[in-house]
Amino acid sequence: MDYKKILNNKREPLEGPLIIEPKVFKDKRGFFLESWNRKKMENILKKDINFVQDNHSFSQKGVLRGMHYQVPPFQQSKLIRCLSGEIYDVVVDLRKNSKTFGTWAGIILNDKNLKEFWIPAGFAHGFITLSNSANVIYKTDAYWDKKSENALIWNDKTINIKWPETICEIIISDKDREAKTLNELKNLNLLL
Repeated sequence: MDYKKILNNKREPLEGPLIIEPKVFKDKRGFFLESWNRKKMENILKKDINFVQDNHSFSQKGVLRGMHYQVPPFQQSKLIRCLSGEIYDVVVDLRKNSKTFGTWAGIILNDKNLKEFWIPAGFAHGFITLSNSANVIYKTDAYWDKKSENALIWNDKTINIKWPETICEIIISDKDREAKTLNELKNLNLLL
């Protein structure tokens, strides 16, 4: 299992999120990979990981899910994989005391590159489906808690995420459409 830091929109490495590249063993039958190994991941992160929930979403082309996060004491770390199709996966640093606060990073995850994305607590997370459809699974280290759930608006002008322009129509839930800007979240003391 190899890993590397992801660069934010200012070309600085974000502290925490990691691109995970599992070792893939291919032959004429197909491939095999180890998608999760607690011992290896804890060695990389230098901390214990206890995943408590697996989530699976299926989305059509143009579906944008995000930018979601939970506030303490239910903040979540996530390990994201795209099983089929292709997504553009994005994080925004919401850690008030971070030197990269308010910056974002994005990565293509698909069933060809087989990469995974480690997102520690403190980041808003979302993705848009680039292929006709996509199956995405992710592990979390805290349970979903409705009262702790929050969302950053996907098109906040102060953050200015560069979503892929190949999508003509973005499909978004009412909840995500009504999400708050970074400044609104700051004023409501809903940052991490």
